[in-house]
Formats: sequence, C-alpha cells, structure tokens
Amino acid sequence: MHAQAGVAYVRPTEKQKLTNFAFDAFGPYPFIGAAVVGGVEQAYNTPPEWGQGMDAYGVRVASVYGIALTTTTVRYALAEAFREDTIYYPCECSGILPRLEHALISTVTSRRGEDGHRMISFPAIAAPYGGAMTAALGWYPTRFGPEDGFRMGNYNLLGQAAQNVATEFIYGGPHALLSHMNMHGMGRHSDISK
Repeated sequence: MHAQAGVAYVRPTEKQKLTNFAFDAFGPYPFIGAAVVGGVEQAYNTPPEWGQGMDAYGVRVASVYGIALTTTTVRYALAEAFREDTIYYPCECSGILPRLEHALISTVTSRRGEDGHRMISFPAIAAPYGGAMTAALGWYPTRFGPEDGFRMGNYNLLGQAAQNVATEFIYGGPHALLSHMNMHGMGRHSDISK
C-alpha cells in the first residue's frame, strides 16, 4: 500500500491503543455483527444442536460475539508482541474504489516502525483463525474439530474485511471522531488518525 501524500503517521500511544481495542471489542460493530450473524445462523439452524427459539438465538449471538471478542483480543495481543499497529485508519484518499481497496488491504496488513510503513501482518491474519478455533474447540458441539475452526476462520477473516469496509464508509472509529473535531479548529491534530 502506498503512503498517502501529506499524511504523517503518528504511532499510537498505549492509551490510544486501549481506546481502539475497547471500540473494536465493545463498540457497536461487534454487537450489530453478532445480532445479524446470529440471525443468519438461526435461520439456517447452525449448529442444529442448539435448536430454535429465542434461547437458541441468544446462544448463537453470544457465540458470534465470543468469536469477535476473542479475535479482537488475539489481534491486539499479537500486535503488541510483534510491535505492530493493527488499528484501522480511514483512507485519506477519495473515491469509492481507492477507499474500498484501502479497507480490504488493511484487513491483512499493519503498520510498523515509526514511519508506519505497511506490511503483511501475522496478527491480522492469525487472529480471525484464533477466534474461530477457540469457538470450534471450546463451546461448539463436540463434533466440531480443527477443520471446522479453520473453515469458520475463513468466514471470520471475510467478516473482518466487511467490518473495515463499514468502518471506512460509515464510521471511522473513535480516532476518526477526534480527527473530525480537530479539523474544525478544536485543537492541534495529534491523534492517531494521521
């Protein structure tokens, strides 16, 4: 991914990383996603051992949210260990296709170093599989195994891409709000949205 002209990268502070972790783990997207995916799983009766009805829907929503929470936690923990910045930054570009490309590439890349150069990211790629494998081997019915965790991880990675697209085009997360406020003369632009 090319560095965007005129945009200086500022490495996030620990407080900013924690704020973004909280948004990614407890913000609106994981709950909305869990409700939607839980509804799809309910409609397809997946897994059938959980049955139907509101209780079964609640179990499915909790399971999807558990996968999302585990995925987010693994991503941020591995990013800290590998000294990578896996926070999603909205594109400074314009146009639908460049912004879409940015969102999709950001699914499997992270920023490294003080200059924030992009690179393929082990934490970004491994986390969706870690979240799905935890579910498949942890709380899914016993017939589920590692191959199911891998298959679910593929869907989880696609879900991460969809979340990046939603973040790019709907709401850029907590640092985008700060950036918007700073653009209107509320202070010097020093947050992580650069």
